[in-house]
Amino acid sequence: MAEADEIRKALREVPDFPRSGVNFIDITPLLKDPRTFSLALDVLTAWAREIPFDVVVSPEARGFLVGAPLASRLGKGFVPARKPGKLPWRVRRGDYQLEYGAASLEIHEDAFAAGERVLIVDDLLATGGTVKATMDIVRSLGGSVAACAFLVELTFLGGRTPIGDVPVFSAVLIGE
Repeated sequence: MAEADEIRKALREVPDFPRSGVNFIDITPLLKDPRTFSLALDVLTAWAREIPFDVVVSPEARGFLVGAPLASRLGKGFVPARKPGKLPWRVRRGDYQLEYGAASLEIHEDAFAAGERVLIVDDLLATGGTVKATMDIVRSLGGSVAACAFLVELTFLGGRTPIGDVPVFSAVLIGE
């Protein structure tokens, strides 16, 4: 797929960040290039148009950079999943493991109505911990996870396993 190759070329791999042995996929060069960033959003938008959903939920922080503009393009609401202590109202919390540590996310308890279908969008799928925690919070609030979309997926880390049978789309696959 030509689009995936073009998007991938706009990414930067940073070895040994944030710790030794981790190769960080940096999306900032992609964000800086308006044409390639728009192309990436076009690819995600085309896929998401086929998914019936009501609202986009994205985890902090890089997920916001993809999820919010995607929600806007699709005429949907956007809900942030934030780090603890960042949201000003009652929240539901989910804890998870990263490739290099532990973290938590929170979503406002009134972020969406029970039964609403949620599209979870993030910049990168690695081990699946972040998306699984987000899915757990969405479900605990009465939402249903319609699908998950990512700008980049590191296929060698098996991040789709925790997602289960929920549809997944990634614009760029790394590791295949």
